[in-house]
Amino acid sequence: MRAVRYGRNDQVSFNMTPMIDIVFLLIIFFLLSSHLVRRESQLEIPLPAATTGEDEWDETRPRVTLNVLSDGEVLLSGRAIAISQLSSRLAWARQEMTDDLEVRIRADRTVPYEFVSPILVAAAKA
Repeated sequence: MRAVRYGRNDQVSFNMTPMIDIVFLLIIFFLLSSHLVRRESQLEIPLPAATTGEDEWDETRPRVTLNVLSDGEVLLSGRAIAISQLSSRLAWARQEMTDDLEVRIRADRTVPYEFVSPILVAAAKA
């Protein structure tokens, strides 16, 4: 009997197409999700001018941004929310993320303080 010999030119190969598809899907996912997060904090709201204060920007700290529009509407993660639900939603976010949750309130400069005060109270309760 004669032994079968395989030539040295035989190479093992695998299909890279599925892996390339997954990598492109991940890239698209991260691009879209970073765009949505950036869009919330860059909502065009004319903020009041501050003469005092410090900018304590910490990228590692978890943060929730509340936007108060000129008509008094409150947006949490880009969606309108009632002030009565705000405390429970912030408490849930604090429980899900961490106890050291930073709440940023971005209010339009034309919004009266009567609209902002209940938001501050709800954030303090959470």
